[in-house]
Amino acid sequence: MSKHPMIEQLIDAQLDFLDHEFAQAETIQHEFKQFYHWLRLQQLQHIWSFEQIIDLIEKQILATPASSFLIEQISEHIRFALIHPLNDQTTIEDVIPVLTIDSIAQYVASKSGHRQRLIKTIVNNPAFSALVTQLIQHSIQDYLDNSVISKRVPGVGHFMKMGKSVLETVTDSNLNDTIGHYLQKNILKISQMSENVLNQHFNDEKLYHFQANLWHKIKVMPLSVLRNYLEVQDLPKTVGMGHEIWEHIRQTPYLKQQVHDGVYAWYARNQERSFDLLLRDLNIDEDLIQNELSKLLAPVLKQVIETDYLRERARSYLEKFYYSEQVMSILKQER
Repeated sequence: MSKHPMIEQLIDAQLDFLDHEFAQAETIQHEFKQFYHWLRLQQLQHIWSFEQIIDLIEKQILATPASSFLIEQISEHIRFALIHPLNDQTTIEDVIPVLTIDSIAQYVASKSGHRQRLIKTIVNNPAFSALVTQLIQHSIQDYLDNSVISKRVPGVGHFMKMGKSVLETVTDSNLNDTIGHYLQKNILKISQMSENVLNQHFNDEKLYHFQANLWHKIKVMPLSVLRNYLEVQDLPKTVGMGHEIWEHIRQTPYLKQQVHDGVYAWYARNQERSFDLLLRDLNIDEDLIQNELSKLLAPVLKQVIETDYLRERARSYLEKFYYSEQVMSILKQER
């Protein structure tokens, strides 16, 4: 394609004009503001459909595995937060408001019905019964074998041994089997007693005071105490295990359906809302658009201009325009 001198001059003039205009901070602010004024009036349903949104989420989040670099960065940021020197000088009460703790304590303490159902479920679990049986059995055995009285009072030790021998003779079994047999026969009664004791011990008032006392004990501890419970050196492994769980669940039909229905419910509630309201949900308003975001965009546009990227991209479109048949015919008419 032969070059047209006038067209080349026009293209260069327009490129110079674009460079000059977009080099001005005021231009960027103005254009950003104008775009926001247009966007804020648009309804969600007029810009994006539900199908477009869910397809993007499914493709980029559910169907795409997280990169190994991202997993490493998550682990590194958690490690950095845990070993930060500020943790030695900052107490738990510095970062957690006491009023919130008190609200949580009152809420938990008030849920007596939930708590009683939880206790009932626990004490009626076979694992709990086995644990209580073993605990009682070992406690009785230990008492018989290591009684303080039997050690300090002359003759009592011999009496305790003789009593154990009699029990073994009478039951035709050893003491452990005798105690175990008794506990198995009475485990239902023991479970009911445990449930009653736990409900009495964890009534609303006692549970509230227990939580309050616990807070007063831990609130003055430095945040660095967390390192006693989180192994910093094991973070790559523990974060990796969490990632394995996500890798599995993201591919399950269960999560796909949950995400689909959740996004559908959100879209149904918001499809007729304007972007102004949607952006306000994210604390994005005109002031942020005009000041903060435009300031972030300014250095990007500066690089776009200084590296001649804007000129190169704009030139390709301007050449297509000016050398099109329509414009060429106009120029011929002008001659």
